[in-house]
Amino acid sequence: MLNISLKQLNVFFSITQHGSLTCAANALCLSKSAVSMALSELEKQLGTALFDRVNNRLILNLEGRTLLPLADELIARANEISTLFTEGSSSLSSLRIGASETIGNQVAPYLLGDLAKQAPDKLHRLFISNSAAICEKLLDYELDAGLIEGTTTHPELISQVFSGDEMAIIAASSSPLADGKKVSISQLNNQPWVLREPGSGTREFFLHSIAPNLTDWHESVELNTTEAIINSVSAGLGFACLSQLAVGSAIADGRVKAIQLDVEMKRQFYLVYHKQKYLNPQLSRLISHCLNWQPLIQR
Repeated sequence: MLNISLKQLNVFFSITQHGSLTCAANALCLSKSAVSMALSELEKQLGTALFDRVNNRLILNLEGRTLLPLADELIARANEISTLFTEGSSSLSSLRIGASETIGNQVAPYLLGDLAKQAPDKLHRLFISNSAAICEKLLDYELDAGLIEGTTTHPELISQVFSGDEMAIIAASSSPLADGKKVSISQLNNQPWVLREPGSGTREFFLHSIAPNLTDWHESVELNTTEAIINSVSAGLGFACLSQLAVGSAIADGRVKAIQLDVEMKRQFYLVYHKQKYLNPQLSRLISHCLNWQPLIQR
């Protein structure tokens, strides 16, 4: 019978999250030799290496990826047990939530604010990046759940619609197309565009819903923040396609103007999590809350 310890699983999981023995040791407040010994003993008991050793780097292999969701679940269950009979405490630990930029800045604070009313003493860690980066971290178990604007078809991820918004085409205040009259998509041909970076749900929407209707267009600037895009549009560097939630203030203060376009501009927001992820009580609560949450655009 195997004698696998929780310490060994914690060491294994920490190495997958931090990428090296040294960083894992620092995170666990252990010596590097203790971490190395725990990993070696775990691999010895399992009869297989869990990482490929490449130029002094530890790269999770197929066997390690098979163990990862099970280790994640056992560690989560152990955390629940550790506080099960502690008076005034809860077995629910903090969640690591990823959000793409528009959701992270414009939606997640309100969604998590409503969730906090149910469990006011719980801490949530919010990581904001683009949709592709969020999905990668979910696959590596670095996040518990993601809230993204783009779609994902990765077979290891579960994706469910939880809300949505509408996009807007914005232009510099001096643009002749920003006079309040409805504009046809053909009037945006041969124009420069300021876009988000690859992997962004906002860029994906433009490339799939706007660009195919243009006979010619070119990218003038690529930026990774919404505010930088708004300022670039205001400076006359081109048009942009952004969430109405993100550009409302800039339109209100006159920095940019919205173009009234005769194209469907709605899109959906997705809750995403790993299909093998252990759904502890807090993660289950988050999923239920998201799927039953009143969409911001309906408030």
